Amino acid sequence: MLRFAKYLVEKHLSCSTSRPTAALACLPVQVSHFCSGPAPETGLKASKRKFFRRGRGEMATLETLNFDNLVLRSLPIDNSGENVPRQVPGACFSKVSPTPVTNPQTVAFSAQALQLLDLPPAELTRPEFAQHFSGSKLLPGSETAAHCYCGHQFGHFSGQLGDGAAMYLGEVVNKSGERWEIQLKGAGLTPYSRTADGRKVLRSSIREFLCSEAMHHLGIPTTRAGSCVTSDSKVLRDVYYNGNASYERCTIVLRIAQTFLRFGSFEIFKPTDEITGRKGPSVGRNDILITMLDYAIKTFFPEIQVAHADNNEERYLAFFREVVHRTARLVAEWQCVGFCHGVLNTDNMSILGLTIDYGPFGFLDRYDADNICNGSDDGARYSYRNQPEMCKWNCEKFSEAISEALPTVLSKPILEEFDPKFSEHYLGKMRKKLGLLKKELPEDKELFEALLQTMTETGADFTNTLRGLSKLSLPGCQDFDSSLEQTKLYLLSQCCSVEELIKACKPRMDPRQLQMLMLLLSTNPSLLMQLGGQGKIMREFERMEKLEEIKDLTQEQKATADAQKWTEWLEKYTARLKLEVQEAGDLEQLNKKRVVTMNSNNPKFILRNYIAQNAITAAEEGDFTEVQRVLRLLEHPYSEDVDLGELAVAPGDGGSASTTDDDAGASASVLAETAQGTAKSCTGTAYDSRPPDWAVDLCVT
Repeated sequence: MLRFAKYLVEKHLSCSTSRPTAALACLPVQVSHFCSGPAPETGLKASKRKFFRRGRGEMATLETLNFDNLVLRSLPIDNSGENVPRQVPGACFSKVSPTPVTNPQTVAFSAQALQLLDLPPAELTRPEFAQHFSGSKLLPGSETAAHCYCGHQFGHFSGQLGDGAAMYLGEVVNKSGERWEIQLKGAGLTPYSRTADGRKVLRSSIREFLCSEAMHHLGIPTTRAGSCVTSDSKVLRDVYYNGNASYERCTIVLRIAQTFLRFGSFEIFKPTDEITGRKGPSVGRNDILITMLDYAIKTFFPEIQVAHADNNEERYLAFFREVVHRTARLVAEWQCVGFCHGVLNTDNMSILGLTIDYGPFGFLDRYDADNICNGSDDGARYSYRNQPEMCKWNCEKFSEAISEALPTVLSKPILEEFDPKFSEHYLGKMRKKLGLLKKELPEDKELFEALLQTMTETGADFTNTLRGLSKLSLPGCQDFDSSLEQTKLYLLSQCCSVEELIKACKPRMDPRQLQMLMLLLSTNPSLLMQLGGQGKIMREFERMEKLEEIKDLTQEQKATADAQKWTEWLEKYTARLKLEVQEAGDLEQLNKKRVVTMNSNNPKFILRNYIAQNAITAAEEGDFTEVQRVLRLLEHPYSEDVDLGELAVAPGDGGSASTTDDDAGASASVLAETAQGTAKSCTGTAYDSRPPDWAVDLCVT
């Protein structure tokens, strides 16, 4: 036993991308099982037997995944088996079984994500794959459970929330010694489902599946998505909450991460909230708080455990500092790529600094710092502009959640490190995006702000504008003058038209709704504030004022003004680039290096809402190839072009034939770049195009 544990630890330490974990040396602990028949072996005993059965260097099969379900041995479990909505005191997980679905079918899988579990491509096309990863058939060694957590939602404490639709399957230790927790989202009812049914549907599942993998390939910390499996089982959904409900297909996503512990996991101990009157289900259980903290640090922050093994206070301080720093770096990455999360509640914040829980997210198209991707966010709390502030606020709530172990008087100074850490990472990333590699100047921040202001005033596309800046050669290069003109023309092509601007400023409220809110403002402003209506009214008036300003604007006038604005900014940018080439050696070589750096930090392809919607529309009609095509594209966001191979849309073809599980693994193929044109979607639109007119009306809640 000890020799096996030592081998796994040594194997883990030898892998540069893995984290050593003291957990591998834990003795196995027998836990109860809700399934019928004899309880399977758990812990290292089962792990060891399964590991040696398939061989140390071999890949796994669906039947031989190397499960070692450490968290269920480390944290208190609710074993009642009572699968009804209820408060769950004194426990971090509840044992519960997934609910099977009818005729599960694989929509798509990420071969790269599933390699983390040692699953080779051949396993991904087996008929049993969809059965296992829809929750219809349990994997050997899996122990299913739902996680209990609380959360501050839109600024207010909501009490117990928990995995209402997600289900823990277990933890797989791969041949490199890496530990990966896997869970199914949409697997059915749990004690935390409240009034819902524990299901997810095709449209939301496709969005989560694609964006999880997109963020990973953008280089942004995230949970991964291994598969998306739909079925013939259906649930009733009202998409826009307007009374027009319809039946949709139950769909399940396999999610993968080192852990899904979140800020809200530690809020189960919160006393009664003064505003909402709600409390966590485990108030006063400081023993569980300490157990959870020690488990998280030992397992996922082993360097902190080693450095402060004999000093609890220093260990918790170091842990909190690392969480704050990771969160600051994460939101800086979001801002630099134009990603809006949409629901930055404390229950959606990972302790590892991962992007977690993809709901009404969105990437910026036309640059708008006040962009709200969540149609339900009436108060604009989670707008693009507000994300850093909200993440810092969530860190403060996390400090309060662990205050019985780490008093806030000690954690507060660490919280103040958030802003400088965010600025440091943001400015460093923006310098790479603008190709400022040799010098770091204080004035760079003003240059970046001027760029964003120019984007705002011209309605420029965020992603394409930043990518297009690499077209400009360094001053002194032979083609500098021509590249400057080419860059300017390209930037102007990415500005919105007057028609687009008018559509964006169009009032979004029914006049009767606006009148009602105005009445509420005069009679009960405190209630209006709680409903988020104040911000909604202000934004509506701002749109109306903007619409009044541009009502007589012609396209020619806007184009002239846009050209002037971009000319002014390019002059500032050129002046800054001249400082880069001072005392430079080989200018042409320096320019090539700069272009490579810029194009490695400015994606060409992102998951725009209209791209996701095209894939959803096709999938709802039974054609999954667009989902697979988009996945393949998003695996190479920084490439100049992506060869879609057998998934490419033929010239004149507006769609694709329906697919089988064999087709779903197209993402496993090696992709090659091509200089011939740009990859196109099932509608014939280039994937790097600005959104079509109809996309302005897309609303995700």
